[in-house]
This record gives sequence, structure tokens and C-alpha cells, in this order.
Amino acid sequence: MSSRSKLCFVTFLTLVRFPLVLVFFVAALVNAWHHETWLFSLALGSLITSAVTDSFDGYFARKFKVVTGFGEHADPLMDKFFYLVSLPLLVFLAAKDGHTQHAVILLVMTLLFLVRDQWVTFLRSIGSMYDVSGGANWAGKLRTILNFPLICAIYHFEQCRFQFIPVKLLYAYEVLAVIMTVVSIFVYTSRYWPFLMKSAQPKNDEL
Repeated sequence: MSSRSKLCFVTFLTLVRFPLVLVFFVAALVNAWHHETWLFSLALGSLITSAVTDSFDGYFARKFKVVTGFGEHADPLMDKFFYLVSLPLLVFLAAKDGHTQHAVILLVMTLLFLVRDQWVTFLRSIGSMYDVSGGANWAGKLRTILNFPLICAIYHFEQCRFQFIPVKLLYAYEVLAVIMTVVSIFVYTSRYWPFLMKSAQPKNDEL
């Protein structure tokens, strides 16, 4: 396998996350009214596959030694697409099924997750002015490891007729995800803070 083929394979694993989560969106939305087993399976399978690609693209990028600046920025972008597509839909599904309390919790999570992602994107744009790597740190990686399976579990909980996930356990998992998201905000802010302060200085002070 040539270096170019390895790079194309890793890039495919990164970018395929978006079309997979779009398949989930369409299948889950249709299933919300028709409740077909195959639609639920397609939606859940696409969501899980989309989530799993996040782990494998980084693994193969390091294994094949094809880590690129494009990949470092494309990976968090695909993560944002994953959240943007899945979280609002989960809020809708919970509200549609009459799970108002859970819908409110998911709405707060959605707001926090999206605000966090926008803030980190802003910090990365500041860091890029000073040649700071835009790659994810441990807090971002751990957050993704926690959140992607959680989103799959929430969809299963809201739409599957056969439940095996205890409600209290799911709520505890959601609280943990919120805490980890807040922790990641502080970790990223701490990392980029010197460059944020430097960028806030008037440019004529650099002369």
C-alpha cells in the first residue's frame, strides 16, 4: 500500500463521518413516524459507524505515518458536523415522544456542546496566527470518546422498543459528558490563553 493510498484511506475515514451521520438523520426522522425495524437499524448502524470512524482515522493516521495539517483540522470539523446533525434531532425525538424532561436536558447539552465547539474553533484560529498546532489535546479526545457512544445510547433509549439502558445510568452518563465538556473548555482555554492575550494587544505595540 503506497503512502498516497494510505493517506487517501485515512482521509476517507475522516470525511465519511459526515455522510454517515446524514444517513442517520434521514432514517431516524422517517422512523419517527413509521417505526420500521429496518429504518431504526439503518439509523443506529449509520450513527455507530460514523462515531467509530473517529477512532480509526486517528489510529491509522499514526500507524501509517500520514498525519497531516488537513487531517488535524478536518477531524474536529467532522466532529462538529456529528454534533450539529445528531443533537438537535435527539431533542426533537425526545420531545415528540413526550419525554419533555429528557428533551430539556438534551437541549441544554446541545447548547453547551455547540458553544464549546465554537469557542475551541475560535481559540484554534487565534493559535494558528502563532503557528500553534490545531490538533486535539487529551481533553478533546476524552470528550469525544465519551460523547459519541453516549449519543448512540441516547438514540437507542429514545427509539428502541426493547430497553436495557437504565434511565438513571443514562442520566449519570449525560452528567459526566457535561462535566467533561466543561473541563475541555478550561483545558483548551488554558492552552491558548497566552496567545489569546497576545492577539488582544494593539498591533502597533509589536513595533
